[in-house]
Order: sequence, then C-alpha cells, then structure tokens
Amino acid sequence: MDSLSQVALGAAVSVAAFHKPIRNKQIKLWQAAAAGAVFGTLPDLDVLISHGDPISDMTLHRTESHSLFYLSLVSPLFAWLWVKLLRISALFKQSVLAIWLVLLTHPMLDTLTIYGTQLALPFSDYPFGTGSVFVIDPLYTLPLLVGTGVALFNKKLSWNSAGLALSSAYLLFGLVAQQWAYAKVEQQLADFAQETDKLLVTATPFNTLLWRALVIKDGEYLEGYYSLLDGSTPMQWRSFTRDKALIELWKDNPAVARLAWFSHGFYQLEQKGNEVVLTDLRMGMAPFYSFSFVVADDAQAKPSVQLEFPRDNAASFAWLYQRALAKTQLPLSDLVQ
Repeated sequence: MDSLSQVALGAAVSVAAFHKPIRNKQIKLWQAAAAGAVFGTLPDLDVLISHGDPISDMTLHRTESHSLFYLSLVSPLFAWLWVKLLRISALFKQSVLAIWLVLLTHPMLDTLTIYGTQLALPFSDYPFGTGSVFVIDPLYTLPLLVGTGVALFNKKLSWNSAGLALSSAYLLFGLVAQQWAYAKVEQQLADFAQETDKLLVTATPFNTLLWRALVIKDGEYLEGYYSLLDGSTPMQWRSFTRDKALIELWKDNPAVARLAWFSHGFYQLEQKGNEVVLTDLRMGMAPFYSFSFVVADDAQAKPSVQLEFPRDNAASFAWLYQRALAKTQLPLSDLVQ
C-alpha cells in the first residue's frame, strides 16, 4: 500500500498493542502512535536502494525488508532501542510484541495488493499478491486516520479500535468481493466459450466495486471490467495482440525473463518503432500502465529504461466513476487512445 496507509496502520496497531500501558499511564498515547508510524514505514525505505536498473529496482522492492522471518528477527532489537530511548525498560516485552505486530502487518497489507511481496525470504522468493485492494484506497486509509486522530485528540482508545475494525472489515470485504468477481468473470468466459491460459481479477484504483479482469491466451490478451453493480449485464472484452515470435525471441533476455517471473506471466512485449517495450499488465488499465520499459533498441538489447506514466489521463478518472456505478459498459481503451 501507499506510505500514508502504512503510517496510519502502524500507528493504529501500535496504539492497540500498547492499550494497557497507555491506560496505566506508563507511556503516552502519542508516543505509541509515533512509534507505530515510524516502524510501520521502515520496510518501505528499501526504495532508497538503487539496484542499477529500473526492472531490478521494481522487482527487488518488497524483498528482505518485507520478509516475515527477517522482520521477526529485528523486532527485539528495535524494541530494545525504543525502550532505551524512552527509558521504559519495564515495557520491553510489550514493546517487542507491539513492534513485531507493526512490522509484520506492513508486508501482510502489501500482499493484498497485486504488486508482489516476497514474504517468505530467505526460504522462497515467490512474489505474493492477491490484488484484492488497490495500492491507494481512501476507503481503507480514512478509518485508520480518523480513528487514531480522534483518539489522540480526546484520549479515547475506543476510536482507535473502531478505526482498525472498520479498515480490517473493508479488507475482508475486498477479499470476498474479489472471489465473487472471479466467479462472475469465469461464468461469463464459459458462456462465451472463451478458453484461457491465465486469468487475473484485481481491484481498480481507489475502490473495491469495480474489478479488472485480465486473460492471457495464445497470441493475445483480453481485458474486461466487472462492477458489483452490473447484475447480469454481459462484460465487454477488448482483445490485444501478443506477438508470439517477439516473445520467443526475447524470452531469455534477463530483463524480460525477470519481469515475466515477477508478473506471473501477465506481461506484454511489443515492437514500437525501433524499440522493444516490456509492460507489466497487472498494474494499470489499457492504455495506461504503471510499469513499461524499453529493453531493446534497433534489435539490440540495452539497459532497461522505464517509460513515464501518462499524466494527461483525466478522462480515465471520470470513466472509472461511471464504470464502477455501472453507468457505462465501455472499456477505458475505447474512450482513450
């Protein structure tokens, strides 16, 4: 998730974990919230590390710093530093638990996005990602901010608990809604006799009402959208060509192979003029994608260069609102070229 969400979650979890010491006035509420905010954002500081090229930077984000094993190992050290700083050695055990929970909820929340979080390092480098919530979703973050914020103002910890409960319920709703969307998409694909090699259903930006379906087939991929408000309205699919010969030619290129692994096969390789462009199809909506890279020029491999995300895409926000409320069935790619 985005940094603000992680700060808000860390603060809320820390306040909840220090509930009794706060009640007993062993520490102040703001101290617990501040500790959670700091430790909740620490794992994302790995973005400051450069790995030499943008594809490596992308695929090596959320690795060791998001490993449940490594975070568990460093929790006692961070707790020791924190109790020394505040001179509250009597709360060491409570601090270990609190900081451990703050650190571990960070990658667990990230895992609900589609990006890819390598939770199981050093035992496995598999990039986990469910896609049941978008990386930025105000409906998740606002309850945390309001709950902890009001608790800091009026000293009533029940507000913090309520914020955590509402935000967690929203995540649960996203998981259930995603499974419902999967079932509806699979049913419609079966009704139209569409065979699939791979199917992915993910939350669209800022909501869990509208779901994007991505189908990888032999020589093409399909994109469609399903809103929970669609009822029995058939989905409209758009087909995009995948150049099998180009993919075969470049599949052993290290950059292409790495992104193919990281995206679980949901990628596109296109010849655009004299450039070969590699795109992660999971993150974005056609024709706008968050991660596209030039990996070759004039048929020669080159260090990858990330393409800038299009800025002039205001129409997509209006479409997103209309499509989520089932007021239009047209895909975004029909409106924006």
